[in-house]
Amino acid sequence: MLTTVFTGKLKMASEDLLKQHYIDLKDRPFYPGLVKYMSSGPVAAMVWEGLNVVKTGRVMLGETNPADSKPGTIRGDFCIEVGRNIIHGSDSVESANKEISLWFKPEELVSYKSCAQDWIYE
Repeated sequence: MLTTVFTGKLKMASEDLLKQHYIDLKDRPFYPGLVKYMSSGPVAAMVWEGLNVVKTGRVMLGETNPADSKPGTIRGDFCIEVGRNIIHGSDSVESANKEISLWFKPEELVSYKSCAQDWIYE
């Protein structure tokens, strides 16, 4: 039986949180600007769960470079430059689990069986 997890919150991310979140990019030249940009306003942090959710989520987001993103994707419709990327999506379940633990406490994750589940999944 699948359960659905959806949790979200609007939050001003601290510089420390963002440095942890983007630790794998710390040696890249754009890292300081990325941390500064991401801390310039609130972040809508979310957790999604479902069949192939990482792959499906990344299709919805579009390519990292907005110029390569298809119309109808978030980046294709709302981004212009890579350095001002308006959305992040985990690239694997492992990355997602790490990132979720940075942004959410365990008690903030809400798990339930959707009433539509039997209509969506076999």
